[in-house]
Amino acid sequence: MNGLTEQQKTEFEAAAFRRLVQHLRERSDVQNIDLMNLGGFCRNCLSNWYRDAAIAAGVEMSKDQSRETIYGMPYEEWKKLHQNEASRDQKAAFERNKPVDH
Repeated sequence: MNGLTEQQKTEFEAAAFRRLVQHLRERSDVQNIDLMNLGGFCRNCLSNWYRDAAIAAGVEMSKDQSRETIYGMPYEEWKKLHQNEASRDQKAAFERNKPVDH
């Protein structure tokens, strides 16, 4: 791809992932349900994918550990600080659009 080595590709993907995670940490005003409704994924999805990759590589990782990696703090703390109650419209949109694995 574009003359990149596999190592370069992996490094660039990792850098993009770190930037996405940092962006989501800075945009705590964007609720997970909004991400799910618009994009079909949220911070919890990212933490699950991160955990899946760790386990596939033979590294044990708990759900709490992977969530802390993505949220930058324990998940329960993030929820207390940033998560709002979803509106009726947000919940209805989630039910219409949620991926089958949620």
